Formats: sequence, C-alpha cells, structure tokens
Amino acid sequence: MVLWSFWKSRHKNSSGPAPCWIRSGLAALLWLCVTHLACVSEAVGETKNVVQKDAEFGVTYNDTVTSENQTIYAFNHTVSRNKTEGVRVSVDVLSQGLESPILFVVRQKQAVLSFQVPLILRGLYQRKYPYNHVGRTLCQPPTRAASETQYFFVDVSTLSSQGTNYQLRISRVESFTLLTDKKFSFTASPSQPQYFKYVFPDGMDTVIVKVNSEMTFPCSVMSIQDIQCPVYDLDNNVAFIGMYQTMTKKGAITVQRKDFPSNSFYVVVVVKTEDEACGGPLRFYPLRPDELIDAGNRSKVLDVIVTPAINSEVYVMGMLFCLGIFFSFYLLTFVVACLENKRGNKKRDVFENPADMSPAETGKTPASPYEYGSFADNGSTLSSEAITDSATSTDNNYGYLERSLESVGRSRQESLSSVEEDDYDTLDDINSDKNIVRTKKFLYVSDLARKDKRILSKKYQIYFWNIATIAVFYALPVVQLVITYQTVVNVTGNQDICFYNFLCAHPLGALSAFNNILSNLGYVMLGLLFLLIVLKRDIVHNRALVRNDVNALECGIPKHFGLYYAMGTALMMEGLLSACYHVCPNYTNFQFDTSFMYMIAGLCVLKLYQKRHPDINASAYTAYACLAAVIFFSVLGVVFGKGNTVFWIVFSVIHILATLLLSTQLYYMGRWRLDSGVLRRMVYIIYTDCIRQCSGPMYIDRMVLLVMGNIVNWSLAAYGLIERPNDFASYLLAIAICNLLLYFAFYIIMKLRSGERIQCLALVCILFTAVVWGFALYFFFQGLSTWQKTPAESREHNRDCILLSFFDDHDIWHFLSSIAMFGSFLVLLTMDDDLDTVQRDKIFVF
Repeated sequence: MVLWSFWKSRHKNSSGPAPCWIRSGLAALLWLCVTHLACVSEAVGETKNVVQKDAEFGVTYNDTVTSENQTIYAFNHTVSRNKTEGVRVSVDVLSQGLESPILFVVRQKQAVLSFQVPLILRGLYQRKYPYNHVGRTLCQPPTRAASETQYFFVDVSTLSSQGTNYQLRISRVESFTLLTDKKFSFTASPSQPQYFKYVFPDGMDTVIVKVNSEMTFPCSVMSIQDIQCPVYDLDNNVAFIGMYQTMTKKGAITVQRKDFPSNSFYVVVVVKTEDEACGGPLRFYPLRPDELIDAGNRSKVLDVIVTPAINSEVYVMGMLFCLGIFFSFYLLTFVVACLENKRGNKKRDVFENPADMSPAETGKTPASPYEYGSFADNGSTLSSEAITDSATSTDNNYGYLERSLESVGRSRQESLSSVEEDDYDTLDDINSDKNIVRTKKFLYVSDLARKDKRILSKKYQIYFWNIATIAVFYALPVVQLVITYQTVVNVTGNQDICFYNFLCAHPLGALSAFNNILSNLGYVMLGLLFLLIVLKRDIVHNRALVRNDVNALECGIPKHFGLYYAMGTALMMEGLLSACYHVCPNYTNFQFDTSFMYMIAGLCVLKLYQKRHPDINASAYTAYACLAAVIFFSVLGVVFGKGNTVFWIVFSVIHILATLLLSTQLYYMGRWRLDSGVLRRMVYIIYTDCIRQCSGPMYIDRMVLLVMGNIVNWSLAAYGLIERPNDFASYLLAIAICNLLLYFAFYIIMKLRSGERIQCLALVCILFTAVVWGFALYFFFQGLSTWQKTPAESREHNRDCILLSFFDDHDIWHFLSSIAMFGSFLVLLTMDDDLDTVQRDKIFVF
C-alpha cells in the first residue's frame, strides 16, 4: 500500500494510463512483501509459546523458562482509597552459569517495572556485582474510587536456549504505611531495597524521618521521594529524585508538608554495592573489566521511625530566648555604667591632682619587676632607692616631655586632618635618642609614649577602617556563595553536601538549619555592645582632654581606642561569617568560620602589646598583611595539607623562623636590622656573652616570655609535623590562641609583680570569663559533626537537641563563646583602670 500510494502521488499529474510493465512489477513486489510477513509471523508463532497463569499472593511458583516459551502470571487485588498495601515481588534464580539473564516485567495499571536476574549492579571503576536474589516493591498508583480491583501481570522471558529454573513469589508488605512514633524494623540489601509510605496526620506540618542500624557497614542510602511512579530504589538511580543522604548507623531527614502536595511521601532505603562512599575500604579490584565479582552477604538490618518536629511555638521560644539572653547584657551594662558614672562624679573633685594617689606622695616607690627575686639579675635584688634613682635619672637624662596644660589644650583643639602619621618619624629628637631610650634596662610607659597623641590616635583608627573595608569585601562573596550552596542542596536534594547535626536541624524558609544560624546572633549583639562601651569611654576621655584633666593627659596607660573598635567589629563579623558557614557547613567553607577568629586573636595580642608599647606597636597595614598570610596558609592547609609531608615540612620551617624573627623583634624593641651582617652580629654576641664571659640576658622578663613562647611554638610545630592533623584550620587557630593565652598570663603576672592591682570590675570580668570559657569548651568538644570524615560517618556523631528542643550542643557553644569573647574584651578594656591616676613615668613596661 505504501508503494502504491507513492506511485500514485508520483504520477497523479501525469497524463494517460501507467505503462503495463510498471503495473506488473509493482504487483509482484507487493506479493513478495506480503508473503515474507506471513512467513515471519508463522515462524514466531511456532518458536514462542506464551502461557498465562492465574496466580495468587503468598504462593511460591517454581518454573523453568527458555527462549521458546514465555510465562505470564496474572494477579489481582483490591485497592482502597483510604488504605495503601505494599506488594512485593521476590525472585530467585536457581540455575548457575547462565548464558542470558531472565527478564521480569511487571505490568500495572499506571506503571511498568522491569528487571533482570541475575541483577548486575556497578560499583567504582565499572566493577560488576551479580545478585541472583532480587526483591522489589511495586509502586502503588493512587485510586480515586473508594474500593477498586486492580490487575497486574508478571511476564517472565529469556533469550537462553537452555532451561533456567526460577522461583517467583508475590506477597503483601506488612506495615507498608508508617505510623508516627512507631518504630519498624526491616532488612535490605543492594538487590532488595525497601521503601515505605508515610501520610502526614492532620495538624502536623513537619516530621523527622530517622533510620538507624546497629551495623556500620554495608553503606546505605536513605531517600525521601514523592508519591509517584516509578520509585527510584536502586543504587544507580536513588539520587535521581527527592532528598537523599548516605548513612552507616544514623540517618535523619526533616520533611515538610509543603514540599509534598499529596501530603504523603515514600521513605526509600537502599544498600550500596560498595562502602567507599561511607568511608569503608574497597575490597576488590578487578584485573579484567568484564569480570563479575561476588559481593558476599551485604544484608543490613535497619529500623525506621517518623517523629513529629517542633512547631512554630518552639521557634518563637527559641528566638525570644536568644534575644533575651543578649539583651540582658545590654541592661546589665546600662546599670553598671550608671553606677560607674555616679561614683566617678563623686571622685572627680577629690582626685583632681594625680599626685594625690601617686606612690611618691605616700613615700612608696613602685616595686621593680626584679624586687621579688623571681627573675633577679645575677641572683641579687634591687632596692627601692635604686629604682627611684633609675626613675629620676630617666626623667633628667631622657627628657620626659613636660608640657603645660595650656599648650596641651591648644594642641587637642587642632584638626587631626592637619597631621599625618609620617610626621613623627622625621623628628630629630625622636631619631636621636630612641636607640638609647628603648634599650634601657628599666623601661617605663613614658619612655614609649613620647610620640604625639593625635598622630597615634589617627594611626590606630586605621585598624578600624581597614577591618571594616575587609569585612565588606570578604562578607559579600561569602553570603553569595553560601546562598548558592543552600540552593544546590534544595534543588538536588543531596544532603551529603552539608554537614549538619541532622537530629537537631530545624528548617526555616530555604534554610536547612535555622537554629545553628540564630545562635550566632550573640556575636553580633555583643560585638555591637562592646563598640558602644568603647564609644562611651572614648567620648568621656575626649571630654576629659578638652577640659585639660591631668589624669587623662599625663596618667595611666595611653588611651587609644582604634584597636578596640577593630576588635568589636571583628566579633560582629565572626558572628555573621559563622552564620554563613552554618548555612551549609563543609570543609570548603570552614575558613569562613575561622578567618575572623585569627583576626580576633591577632588584634588581642596587638592590644596587649600596645598598652605598654604605644609608640612601637605594629601599623595596621603590617598587622593585616600578616593576618592575610595566616589565612593564606589556612587555605593551603585545607586544600593541600591533608597527609602532604612536603607541605607540613615547609609550614613548620616557616612557623619556627617566624617565631624566631618575632622574638628578636620583641626582645630588642625593634632596634635591630635584618641584613647581610646579621649572622656576623649573632656570632659576635654569642662569643662575647656566652664564650668570653658568661653573662645573663639584659632583659630577663622579656627573655622569660620569649623562651616560653618559643617552647610552645616549637612544640606545636613538632606536633603538626609528626601528627599532620586533618583539620589544619583548627590547628592554626590553636597556635594563635596558645600564644594569646601565654602573653595574657605573662601580662597578668608581671602586672601583679610590679605592685599594680586589679580592680573589682576587672577581677569579676576575669573570673566570669574564665568560667564561661570552661563551659564553652566543654560543649565545643562534643563534636556533633565533622567534615574531616565522610558525611555518613559524620552523622554518627549527631545528637538530639538539648535546650528548649531547639538548640543543640554546638548552639550552646555559640552562646557561651560569644559571651566569653565579650568578657575577654572587657578584661582587656578594664584591666589597667587602676593606673588611671598613676603617672606614666611610674608605670613599668613589660
């Protein structure tokens, strides 16, 4: 007919009848085609014998199939709209060494399921694992009728000419529909996946599906899929749809009703063919690509339970609790500020002259750091008279700058914009005697506070403006990146991307773990509070300078607030970036959580050093350049440091060299040069001080601090080189914190040895901060997740919420660590308040 139509259309416009020979040829061709089709139909009918059998549930059918026969099993069952029953197909192939597999096709009303036996599943490197026992659950299409009888057919066929024995069994699945808070146990394997249905009860919008097992391996996957056919329940397709995650012993996924229009979903559990995705070993490696590998017994016993998630009231309570805690610090600060202001007003008239409280008026001199004999020079102690002579000599010979109150008042009123930072570096009086002043055996704050206050204030304000600029340029790409991460997780459903505590991850909107983000609010709020406290002190100090207050002009530690502003800003940024990290925590963005921790530690060290060394503290550009180098090494360590011996050797050498250079800089107060003659000078010093005559160090206190610092840093470098920890960012942070704690302890000890005291407010801050740090570290080391392991292994550390059913251990770490950092900043701000009425030429430098 096709040829006839073609010929007819081809010649419909031609005039006259078709030639006779064309008609004869076309008729012969049509006859041949019809004859051939009839022969083929007859041959197929002779070689393929189709047998249909009525079959029943719960009966095992033993049969044989060849290429010459095909068996069809017909089943029927009643389906109810209000009740869903699972139907499971189980197949065993009893013959060995098959030349062709058996194909099973299950034809349903609205779905078709087909699989071959032996079932071949692929692993890594195209390895093939055959399974002779296969069990699959049939997808149940929904019905609109109250009750309906549905039919389905199981077709069995093969291309093998030899008879192949098999067993077929169709059975109903007990507890196919999961109930809330009711645990159900089952067994799964790579060729026998399982899935169950859950229907949201009325009034419940969010649930947590938990799958647990006593067995670590074999590795498995749990998936949440919508009610539709087909259900993807094999290792090679389970990631095609829905939400999924790998698991060993624990797995949990939070499911929201709004994501499933049918108000129900499937819980699918699949056992993987290999354990590499869960951190397990690769047991086999084929020598030939087509070699079949026996995977052995990979059955796993699991249990599943669906529990209600928290409701909106718990969300509100969690947010109010978080806000209440940190607003209470605002209230407490306001009360303390009022009391301090009231007491300050009473004392202002009494202490107008700083000499009223000075040691000179009381007949006492400040104790030398060496007076107690702890670090005595050559075993002897110095008397108070000697220290008095030293102080007097310092005032007479090195020109402590006495200025009249009138000149100071006029200078304060000058515009800061008329002065540049480089001005003081070209003054002849500074260059002529700074090598002498800074190398004295006994240094006082007045010796290192000789530069113009306006210049230094402007210099240290650069710390704040620089960190504000860094924060903007750093935070914007971070926010963009984590939003992309969260979008990828939501679109792909791959929950192995982010390392949450899935047993306590409460979603809100597009965010998967809102509680971990909310708990970072403390860093922002307390950082802002610290900025307000510093601003208040800055305003009070400026007012005192305007009215020519003697205590503000010539007494106490020089007040420079630029570093304090930078510290408060860094604390706020730490909260923002930690929240960004917890949007999707993983190893690639862990640096977001630690970058400003490095900055906070570095700024605290600089502030401690600046207190007694205001003239020679590092500039903002140098400090941030060093911190940038630290963050650069942090990124290199995260990317290349895991198990890389070369990297660790290079880093350890740089760490030790940096420690030696910094020690030399601190010991000589910057009065040394790193040039071609440094080795010659080192040999000369060793010869004169150690070989020619054995003399102790000139600056004993500094030497003790630097020796301890070198011991700590060399030990940390050796630990890193030997152990090579996987979490390089935390290792680098530990180095910074250890050095900060060492310097802080040294500062407190030397402050007390110098006869100074710690006021009540500062002492309360120290004790409170120490206690809070202790509790914070306890919760930090609970380790609810870790990106150093695979996602499945990380989930083994997951635990339930412990506070208000909303916050977990890591959230409490956020609360306590933000409070502890705020307290640490207050300690730095208030620890030298006892010196506000002591002249600077009586305050020791250490």
